[in-house]
Amino acid sequence: MTLLLCFSSASVLAEEGSIDQTVNEAFALATGWFVNLIFAPLPGTSFPWIVLWLVTGATVFTFYFGFIQFRAVKHSIGLIKGDYSDPDDAGEVSHFQALATALSGTVGLGNIAGVAVAVSIGGPGATFWMILAGLMGMASKFTECSLAVKYRNEYADGTVSGGPMYYISKGFKEKGLPGGGILAVLFSIFCILGALGGGNMFQANQAHAQISSIVGDYPGWITGVIFSIIVFSVIVGGIKSIANVTEKVVPFMGILYVLASLAIILMNLDKVGWAFGQIFEGAFTGLGIAGGFVGALIQGFKRAAFSNEAGVGSAAIAHSAVRTKEPITEGFVSLLEPFIDTVVICTMTALVIIITGQLTIDPATGLYLVGESGRIITADGSSGVALTSAAFGSAFSWFPYVLAIAVVLFAFSTMISWSYYGLKAWTYLFGEGKTAELVFKVIFCLFVIIGAAANLGPVIDFSDASIFAMAVVNIIGLYFLMSLVKVDLKSYLSRLQSGEIKKFKN
Repeated sequence: MTLLLCFSSASVLAEEGSIDQTVNEAFALATGWFVNLIFAPLPGTSFPWIVLWLVTGATVFTFYFGFIQFRAVKHSIGLIKGDYSDPDDAGEVSHFQALATALSGTVGLGNIAGVAVAVSIGGPGATFWMILAGLMGMASKFTECSLAVKYRNEYADGTVSGGPMYYISKGFKEKGLPGGGILAVLFSIFCILGALGGGNMFQANQAHAQISSIVGDYPGWITGVIFSIIVFSVIVGGIKSIANVTEKVVPFMGILYVLASLAIILMNLDKVGWAFGQIFEGAFTGLGIAGGFVGALIQGFKRAAFSNEAGVGSAAIAHSAVRTKEPITEGFVSLLEPFIDTVVICTMTALVIIITGQLTIDPATGLYLVGESGRIITADGSSGVALTSAAFGSAFSWFPYVLAIAVVLFAFSTMISWSYYGLKAWTYLFGEGKTAELVFKVIFCLFVIIGAAANLGPVIDFSDASIFAMAVVNIIGLYFLMSLVKVDLKSYLSRLQSGEIKKFKN
């Protein structure tokens, strides 16, 4: 990590291109095997095995807990409203703040650019499978976040530390299972790498790209320094400071994006029925796209997995800080995350792209026109965030500016959330304490500058692979510990039904 920091810092100061290229080549050579391993496709397909790992886990938890994601929505909303919140319970943040913090780590560029990529490759049908995977992922979030509160560390000063590294090590020990400590260390290492890369450098890099596309080209380190100062001013105050920011930023950017999407949908209300027809037909026929039905399924599942991070274990770290004495309550709250992130926001993006006619159709056959790259030919040839921007811009000429603001806010909120995830993994490995925390926060903010100033593609690939390596460790832990969650769930629902668990406000 220190060597990477030295090399990358040099790229900011040295002549642009040469150092970046050297770091890229060296890093790709050293880590390419790991990236290829994590994202390797299943034999004979283009379906990454890690996505199947996440979807399988979500399916297992859905059936094991009796479709809890559909049975608990009403109670989940009551918990978020604070109906059952005892201010004297241990913890640092409210249910709503914990949800906002975790959402700020998942709602981001994947909802804007990632969905555009999925729809342009898998067609409208990818949206159906994306929604299905999002609904299934709610059960994964329920399982991991219940365990995060159950096995968190509570300290005398009122602070807490929790997450997969704690429930795997403690839970395995409680059940007499070997290997818990090793798995916890592995998870922490992957979490730190993911926090510094995908949760930090990539966000800073994309934020700079979006800003420079509006105001004109300028050195990335300027964006990096400004972002690092703002990020540090927030994260230095810990989870309470982070939660105070995310509870304001996340609802604002989420509502802004959804309202803009709804405005376009309402302006094209006559096309909504057709768009849903395209989604359902495409889900099972492929509508002539490359890969057909399987192509739509793969892209939908991939986008859901990459967007809501259900099963990755990251959100469990944020949820562990909640004020409650009932671990199951935070499981209920957290299961709303994939619904908001994937079912609502990702679907909005897909609908806007479809109904604004960004995907070109052959008038003779009614099928989508596919280019040599295997992607659907778009109206102006754009892809990714540019495709989403073009879709919104077709209705509102000024919307690309709003989207630029949204991207910057998404990037900022993702960075501050992932700083907390990385911090808790760091203190698990190196011990709690103000000095250890400050060291990580300074390193994190230096990487903000590096990310905005440099073009370190292989570093980002490696950090993305690290984030999904977290899921490998986490879901292994969840399989072994989910029986404990079932016992707690049965007890909680019984006490809730009997009236033993009462509302604190009406």
